[in-house]
Order: sequence, then C-alpha cells, then structure tokens
Amino acid sequence: MTGFAFDPAFAQAMAPFLDPVALAIVVGGTVLAMFLRTPLADLGRAVAALRVLPRRRWQADRSLEQITALSRIAARHGALALDRSIIRDPDIACAVEAIVDGKGPEQVELLLETRQLVRSERHLATADVWAGMADVAPAMGMIGTLIGLVRMFLVMTDPDAIGGAMAVALLTTLYGALIASLIAMPVATRLRRQARSEALERTRLIAPLVALAARERPRLKEAAA
Repeated sequence: MTGFAFDPAFAQAMAPFLDPVALAIVVGGTVLAMFLRTPLADLGRAVAALRVLPRRRWQADRSLEQITALSRIAARHGALALDRSIIRDPDIACAVEAIVDGKGPEQVELLLETRQLVRSERHLATADVWAGMADVAPAMGMIGTLIGLVRMFLVMTDPDAIGGAMAVALLTTLYGALIASLIAMPVATRLRRQARSEALERTRLIAPLVALAARERPRLKEAAA
C-alpha cells in the first residue's frame, strides 16, 4: 500500500495563498464575533452538532416498532409494566412515563408536541450559529482588506513591504469567502435539513402514543379504584 506522497510542486503553488496574518485576522475575528453575539450554550451545541453531520437522517421506524412492542406489553400486563422497559428515545420515554402516571391522550399529545417544538427550536438555533458565521466571515475578510490597505499605504516607500501588505489585503477577502461558502453555510444548510427531517419523522410517533394513552387511562383508573 502506498502512502500519501508529498508533492513539492503543489506546496510551492499553494504557498502564495497561505498567509498566517490574514488567516489570524479572519479566523480570529470570526471566532471573537461569534463569542460576542452568541450565548456559550448555543456555541457549544453548534460545535457538538458537527458530529451528527455524517450520520444518516433520523428515521422513526425503529421507534414505532418499540411503541408497538410496548403496546403489547401494556395490553398483557398493564401500563405499570412499562416502567420496567428500557426506552432510549427521550420522547417515547417521556410519553410512557406520562401514560403510567395516568395522563390522558390530550395531555400526552400536548407533551409530545411541546417537546418536538423545543427540539426544533434548539436545532434551528444551532444552525443559525453557523449561518451567522457565514455572515461574519466575509465581513472579517473586508476588515482585513482595509487593514492590509492601510499597511500598504504606510509602507509605500518600502517596495519589499508592499507585497506583504497587499497579500493581507487580498487573502483576507479570499479566506472570508472560503470560510463562508465552503464551511459555515454548508454546515448550516445540512443542519437545517436534518432538523426538518427529524421533526417530520417524529410526528409519526404522536398518534400511536396517544392511542396507547387513550387505551390505558381507563384501565389505570379502574386499577386505582
């Protein structure tokens, strides 16, 4: 197996496009702006959300199978037997807990809808962090361009220094555009798409859980009486 072969010609061709000062202005300015405009909790969730990007879209099929199994258990042994079940999905676990506590179908439906609304808002807020980064990065690039131009005017008498100042002026704009177009906005778009897909899939869980609550509540009332 051949390993990665370093190409000196490629490195030499890319060298003019690498400038640590320009990169520090754009990346550092973008990070600082995001810290100033975004709550730390949202920033943490935005970074953590990168882990879900390679995953497949959430599907409700397995959760529906578990609800069917839970319904069979409740039909045979009563709703109280559901307390011993291992439920990993938080929506199903919360709904089952409400059913065991004797909540009615309307309460269970409201509980699930509220949880889904909160989850959707949280997911969209995470995507908004990356969309905000896509807005900030080009602005930081323009600020870097102005800094580079100021430096260039200050060293007009030194031909050797003009090139470095011009590089900062041009590369900051390039870096800002690349970060916005190739990193931040694609991440925001994918997170929004996954959030919408999961929200739509989770609506499939409401009807069977509400039906389970409607069936078990009278039995729980009889058992309590």
